[in-house]
Amino acid sequence: MLFRQAVGVGAGAALLLLLAPSAVALSVPSDEVTVDPTVTVAADGTITLSGTYRCTGAAGPVFVSSTVSQGDPRVSRPIGGSSAVCDGAEHRWSNSEKRAPEILVPGPVQVEATVFDISATGLPLPTIHATRKQDITVVQS
Repeated sequence: MLFRQAVGVGAGAALLLLLAPSAVALSVPSDEVTVDPTVTVAADGTITLSGTYRCTGAAGPVFVSSTVSQGDPRVSRPIGGSSAVCDGAEHRWSNSEKRAPEILVPGPVQVEATVFDISATGLPLPTIHATRKQDITVVQS
């Protein structure tokens, strides 16, 4: 009888150990980036994109990059870049760049935002934490 109880307790403990990693994984925030629903274009041509990001486990300096594409989907233009912090908390990002005022016109545009870090050891290579492609709307400010 004592043997059966020990086996039962051991089996229960093993089951808890198997389930524990998945329970812990569910509580850890995942890397993500969002894009606000509009991109603003000022009268002088300054384009501003923004959103939020969250990341963890960076091996080096962290950045948020963004591009826009309007009309021809094969042509995308980089819009600024900003430094970021991978501490697991949600942060705002905003990238701006001055372009010719006619580069973007009011209406739909496709944006891609990427959170990445550059490893500080050996050959500097980017590690992508999160990326998002999204259709948003251009508005004049």
